[in-house]
Amino acid sequence: MSALLPVAEALARILAAGAARPRDIETVAVQEAAGRVLAADLAARRTQPPHDVSSMDGFALQAADTAPPGKTLTIIGESAAGHPFAGKVGPGEAIRIFTGAIVPEGADAVLLQERAEVSGDHVTSQIALAPGTSIRRAGRDFRLGEILLTVGTRLTPGAIALAGAMNHATVPVFRRPRVAILATGDELVAPGTAGAEEAIVATNAFAIAAMCRAVGAEVVDLGIARDSRESLEAAFDAALAAKVDCLATIGGASVG
Repeated sequence: MSALLPVAEALARILAAGAARPRDIETVAVQEAAGRVLAADLAARRTQPPHDVSSMDGFALQAADTAPPGKTLTIIGESAAGHPFAGKVGPGEAIRIFTGAIVPEGADAVLLQERAEVSGDHVTSQIALAPGTSIRRAGRDFRLGEILLTVGTRLTPGAIALAGAMNHATVPVFRRPRVAILATGDELVAPGTAGAEEAIVATNAFAIAAMCRAVGAEVVDLGIARDSRESLEAAFDAALAAKVDCLATIGGASVG
């Protein structure tokens, strides 16, 4: 009796037969690309963040004006996310700033509002700051042209969010592989078939289909082929007509 084919050898034969050949490339909306495999490197189409921005609510000012603590500065304006301050911050000046807002020209630090004393149009720092305090520098996340996702990457939720942040509305992905599944045997019936007491309910195809879909494949269910040349040939013709990449057959006999 011949030994069973080891799994590793069986897999090698399947791959050598072309099941892993490169597939066509499709372009899909980034929000529809979950689980797909990237077909080209993706480079950032913008710098993130595009400007120096505040990482805290507080006051943008010149760090030198906080040493020693206790100096009073004049509040000359405000910067909010999406509504930047149009002017420049000079010595002795500060602007009210909110998290995510652009740090204006002239300012090099952000004083947390919890460490500030405000009176009307004036603010006093309770601490001395170093330049760069509470500022997220331009390009801290990534810069224009930087490749962040490479070909062959499976697009997880995090990768999709990153692609969107890189300013990609669409992404190139490989076409999903199409797998045909064929159960074989005169003894098989579909679940729910009346009078199936003397038969075997065919369920392996469901499990294999679920495994295929879990890794991103499209499944073509060819149903059950009977133990005849004509039935098998008809099923194989259906697989060819469906232009599948792989045909998985279930069942067989040791003799006869």
